[in-house]
Amino acid sequence: MELRQLRYFVRIVELGSMSRAATDLDLVQSALSQQITRLESELATRLLHRTPRGVAPTEAGVAFFREAQLTLRHAEQATRAAQQARLSGSVSVGLAPTTSAVLGLPLMQAMRERYPDVRLHMVESMSGHLTAMLNARQLDLAVLFDTRLHQTRQDGGGRGWSVMPLLEEDLFLVQRAGAPHLPAEIAIADLAGVPLILPTGPHGLRSTLDTAFAGAGIAPSVVLEVDSLAMVMAAVDAGLGATLQPWAALGRYPDAAQRFQCARITDAPARRVNLLCSLSDDELSPAALAARVVLKDCVRTLLGEGRWSGATALAALPDTHHNP
Repeated sequence: MELRQLRYFVRIVELGSMSRAATDLDLVQSALSQQITRLESELATRLLHRTPRGVAPTEAGVAFFREAQLTLRHAEQATRAAQQARLSGSVSVGLAPTTSAVLGLPLMQAMRERYPDVRLHMVESMSGHLTAMLNARQLDLAVLFDTRLHQTRQDGGGRGWSVMPLLEEDLFLVQRAGAPHLPAEIAIADLAGVPLILPTGPHGLRSTLDTAFAGAGIAPSVVLEVDSLAMVMAAVDAGLGATLQPWAALGRYPDAAQRFQCARITDAPARRVNLLCSLSDDELSPAALAARVVLKDCVRTLLGEGRWSGATALAALPDTHHNP
């Protein structure tokens, strides 16, 4: 098996057409077809099948495609590492918007300082989207919130990921400053009938909130479902409803104290669990392993300096910084 065969196969799947892939790769279509036939023969399985609209991967082809993408990425990183004495390569990290508001810039600064030759690819998206990207091997690391992931870790199961506890965050009822005054603390049971603006079900915060509401025996009054932190906060600012978010949701508002008012949710289940999820160690490149250490270091520093309000460490974060 040759790397070029993997590149050919990946490009065919990405374009969904043998002819378009041949043109893109500057190959004669018959030569490209022969390479795929050789690859299938070596694997003793069919990877592609023809459809009315071109070609599509078989079930085996889908599994092979994901691993081929990973292999090609590692080969590229290995090439760059061999060309330079210092650690190099690339790593992709996914953060939700609330996490990014607190952790994003410190992580980018720390990576630039410690590993200037590592190319960092940052992705900001909702937790559910990051989960799908991690499963598809489009990310190396992501900070996720789904409480089911935490349970999976405790049960010893998993999706071929490494799952590490980072921290827990208090959740707050957030509404615009001009709304009726809020107390400093409030219980989930007191939110019955409060018009809420929340993300949809696939995202980790909603999973946590649904569990908390179910435990309190009430159904939330959801008036809007919005999968964008910026739009959620804009809707709250416009008086369309309140939301339930960690303190980090206010991190991008220098005038948050004037624009919003908050009440901490007192119920124990209404805390957001932050988990550092990554591909398994044997799938991570040296650059990705280093980035995982830097991310944990950044979280420990932010907590120690009191720059992540409402957050407490889930477990000890040992000083594991090293230079591969």
